[in-house]
Amino acid sequence: MSAELFNSGLAQDGFFFLCAAAFTAGLVRGFSGFGTAMVFLPVAGQFLPPITALTVCAVMDFFGPLVLIPRLAKDIRFSELWRLVLAMALVFPFALWALSKSDPDLFRYLVSCVALVLLICLVMGISYRGKVTPRLLFGIGASSGITGGFVGMPGPPVIFFYLAGPFPAAAVRANTLVFLFSYEILFLLVTAVSGFLTLQNLTLGLVLALPVISGNLIGAYFFNPERETLYRRVAFCIIFLSAINGLPLLD
Repeated sequence: MSAELFNSGLAQDGFFFLCAAAFTAGLVRGFSGFGTAMVFLPVAGQFLPPITALTVCAVMDFFGPLVLIPRLAKDIRFSELWRLVLAMALVFPFALWALSKSDPDLFRYLVSCVALVLLICLVMGISYRGKVTPRLLFGIGASSGITGGFVGMPGPPVIFFYLAGPFPAAAVRANTLVFLFSYEILFLLVTAVSGFLTLQNLTLGLVLALPVISGNLIGAYFFNPERETLYRRVAFCIIFLSAINGLPLLD
């Protein structure tokens, strides 16, 4: 990374707000397994175009989970995970193409609204106690492909499914984190092929990777399955504040 490119990242409008959002997003993901996009994108959407915000988010968050995944291997439910990832991968490119043709303010509204709808559903205690079938998993994965491509948030359908179901906290954390990491790999591959992964976006993402990794490590250090309720409440409050702050009408 050249000094000129590095300095261009530091000179990005709202850089210190982006750093704070990146660290907070990493912190939430470290102790809950999710939340990066829901915390970071409402802030990033205020300073970056939609595709740029998504690309920077994917680049910076690529490194955070790398320090956590080896510890989570024993808790991953692979029989569910591969179906979710496959369905998401098939739908995602079409949703991303739709985003590239959309209005930036629409993107910001949708990012905040998707995060708020998920929070409302979880706070209301809506639960799923039905049978987990392959068709259901493919449907949830496809929904994540839509939200992941169009608003850069593949997490809400999968997060709601796991948090609303009878799954242990460790399994929820492991599957959501690995699923979101799989999305980031797919996103980077698709954007590289389509030309959206520019050197400037890559540089800014790499600069913001440091606060994300720091947040992941700190969040993981304090993770304790016995305090699951507390972690969820903290994550919900942070996501709520970020989503409200990201609404264009509050500019």
